[in-house]
Amino acid sequence: MNRLNELLSAYQRRDPAARSKLEIFLLYPGVKAVLYHRVAHYLYVRRRFFLARWVSQRSRKKTGIEIHPGAQIGRRLVIDHGMGIVIGETTEIGDDVLLYQCVTLGGTGKDKGKRHPTIGNNVMIGSGAKVLGPFKVGDNARIAANAVVLDEVPPDCTAVGVPAQIARGRGEPIHFTDEVDQIHVDNPVHQELCALTARIEELEQELKNSKERTA
Repeated sequence: MNRLNELLSAYQRRDPAARSKLEIFLLYPGVKAVLYHRVAHYLYVRRRFFLARWVSQRSRKKTGIEIHPGAQIGRRLVIDHGMGIVIGETTEIGDDVLLYQCVTLGGTGKDKGKRHPTIGNNVMIGSGAKVLGPFKVGDNARIAANAVVLDEVPPDCTAVGVPAQIARGRGEPIHFTDEVDQIHVDNPVHQELCALTARIEELEQELKNSKERTA
């Protein structure tokens, strides 16, 4: 009961549309998906694989959120909207993580063993982002909407783009889970192109001035 209460409190804190714990408990698909998963995971670790999958598929049908019963999920996972979320079998999710709709925590092939990501504590993953492979997304990291992450994300960093690159954060503690702004994120590729364009314009101006002096 305490874990359910803290889960509902996390939704209240992070979702401005949430009005009451009763509303969240009865109507929010993310809460239902997590509760279903607890049952499915309980069966899975006791090798009741068919029943575990049956529970998880029932959850998928009711919520639009697919969580493999083998996935390990920490405390206070908030799933905002949730439709289209897929979480693979060997995924590990820490505490206080925030996921938006259409997120995939998946693998990159048919490898055996650990093939899905490990998500640290206090991580935010934006709408449509894909995190693919058996690597770590560090604590307090932020993954921008529609990013495709194929390599490790260090703690306290932001990943953006396709494939994702580290945009900011290097070394400074930041806490993104309570932020919902997924728009104002600098793209490192765009920054490099702007810097190159500025340098080319500077060189062209120097060449022009040099020609004028020698004319």
